[in-house]
Amino acid sequence: MSRGPRTSRTQFERWVQEALDRLPGEVRRRLEGVAVVVKARPGREVRGVRGGRRLLGLYVGTPLTERSVFMPWSYPDTIYIYQRNIEAICRTPAEVRRQVRLTVIHEVGHYLGLSEAELQALEETLEAEASEFPG
Repeated sequence: MSRGPRTSRTQFERWVQEALDRLPGEVRRRLEGVAVVVKARPGREVRGVRGGRRLLGLYVGTPLTERSVFMPWSYPDTIYIYQRNIEAICRTPAEVRRQVRLTVIHEVGHYLGLSEAELQALEETLEAEASEFPG
C-alpha cells in the first residue's frame, strides 16, 4: 500500500472514539463488552482471513444474530481498526477521519449481524451523507 497522511496514534484513536460516540444510543448499548482495538497493522488475528494484510478493520467474534444461550463460552468480541492501512488509502487527514468512521460502522455492522449487501447499502447511504460530516 502507498503511504498516505500520517496521523498520531492519539488523534487516530480520538477519531475512532468519535465514530463510536456518533452511533445511535441503542447500538452503543449493544457494544458494551466489545473491545475496540487500534493497531498499526493487521497481525495474527487476520491469519486465514481473505485479504487479511490489506484490511482496514476486522470484527472477531460471534455476531449477535448467531448467538444462542446454548453457546459455549468464547473470547470477548473484538473490533480491530488498522491505522496504517486506512492512512494508506487516504490523501488527507479529513479523508482518514471519514474512512475511520466508515470502517468503524462497517465492523460494528458485522457485530450486529448485517450481511455484506446490507453493509454495502449502509455505506452508500453514508457516502451520500458525507458532505454533512465535518472534515
